Amino acid sequence: MTTATAPPTESAEKTARPGRPSRPATGVGRPGFAWAAPAAVFFGLFALVPLLLVVVLSFTRWNGLGSPEFAGLDNWTRLLDDPVMMKSLWLSLLLTVLGVVVQTPISILLGVWAAGPQRNRAVLSAIYFVPLLLSITAVSVLWRAVLDPNFGVPAQAKWLFGDGNLFGMQAGAVGVLVFVSTWQFTPLHTLIYQGAARAIPQVLYQAAQIDGAGTVRQFFHITLPQLRNSIVTSMILMVVGGLTTFDTVLILTQGGPGTDTTNSAYYMYQKAFKSFDFGAASAIALLLVLVATLVSLVMVRLTGYEKMRSTMEGV
Repeated sequence: MTTATAPPTESAEKTARPGRPSRPATGVGRPGFAWAAPAAVFFGLFALVPLLLVVVLSFTRWNGLGSPEFAGLDNWTRLLDDPVMMKSLWLSLLLTVLGVVVQTPISILLGVWAAGPQRNRAVLSAIYFVPLLLSITAVSVLWRAVLDPNFGVPAQAKWLFGDGNLFGMQAGAVGVLVFVSTWQFTPLHTLIYQGAARAIPQVLYQAAQIDGAGTVRQFFHITLPQLRNSIVTSMILMVVGGLTTFDTVLILTQGGPGTDTTNSAYYMYQKAFKSFDFGAASAIALLLVLVATLVSLVMVRLTGYEKMRSTMEGV
């Protein structure tokens, strides 16, 4: 017994024709703006609005009470003629560069190691990530006590630390700031590299092993190139964090000795809450935003990060 089949309809023929692009289903596509509205409102209220207020205050004279008075470019001219401001800006750049130079290689090595199949890797990684869970204030208070020149480790090991007062000279104080920041924030960047290293296709390493490449050669010719995007991202985070370092300086050195560790963020705090010159403090804040944005854009441009279109690292 045969069953009669209905002839194909015109719409079915059009759909079945090869080479004819099919139309997307109705209602399927990218999410609308409504999905991003909460984040956009949050960003506008807590980022754009304060930034606009800072821009306005940078052209005013205000001590925190009463109404701000328009001062034109007076705050900016005073900052350009202020030797402490110029010194603080260079110190911020120095702390940023030292942070990138020290943290990047350590983070990459630890991240690649943590992504491997080593024994007890998970337990050791969890212990190593503990500093990341602590607040900056707690970490700074901890290391201030450990490095105290009278009762801390330097006082008990003067053969290594000299007179034990690491905070009494600029080199020692800057070294402490870099060390404490490295101790706390290296786990964050290690986590970034750990995730990126796990995403590298294992077939690349298998092909390298067939060609006779050893572990070191695989690291420099496969792992590092594949981590390119993550390296740029991590370095941008380090730059922004280094230029805005404040809590560590406030608790560990308070800008001393003298003004040797007074970076721009701490100098902004001094101008605002010690000198009650909120106009100059706003100008410093805006200058930090401009410098951080400029440095980040230069890094993105020089590394070719904006040209990356692949979802795979380094491709």
